[in-house]
Amino acid sequence: MAISSLPSGDGDGTDGIVAEINITPLTDVFLVLLIIFMVTASAIQSQGKNVNLPEAAIADTSPQGVTVTVTKEGLVQVNDVTVPDSQLVAVLTAALEESREKFVVLRGDRQVLLGQAVNILDVAQQAGARGIGLATRKPRGG
Repeated sequence: MAISSLPSGDGDGTDGIVAEINITPLTDVFLVLLIIFMVTASAIQSQGKNVNLPEAAIADTSPQGVTVTVTKEGLVQVNDVTVPDSQLVAVLTAALEESREKFVVLRGDRQVLLGQAVNILDVAQQAGARGIGLATRKPRGG
């Protein structure tokens, strides 16, 4: 914005100065901060455990309910919080009580043994899950 002048009421012909605040730099700073926030938020969101999901022709990328993740090392996470095997029933029961959808989605790495996956699905049913789903990803070629 530019500095503008208005005639004064004195009648002597001198102009008074009216200064206005220039908000363009402030807006630029806010936009830069917004961009930085968006980039870091997406980077933080993708920092979870890297799980190599099995491939399937139809894969739903938006699971609803409680997510149970099993890494190739055998670590179990309920809604991205690592849980020891001894506390899995209690934590899963609490998570299902808080969830509107009483549905458990199992995200297991390809190297997870079937016995461990079946055990987790059994615990989910004991905890009160009304439905169970297996997370997959679409094949790379199609």
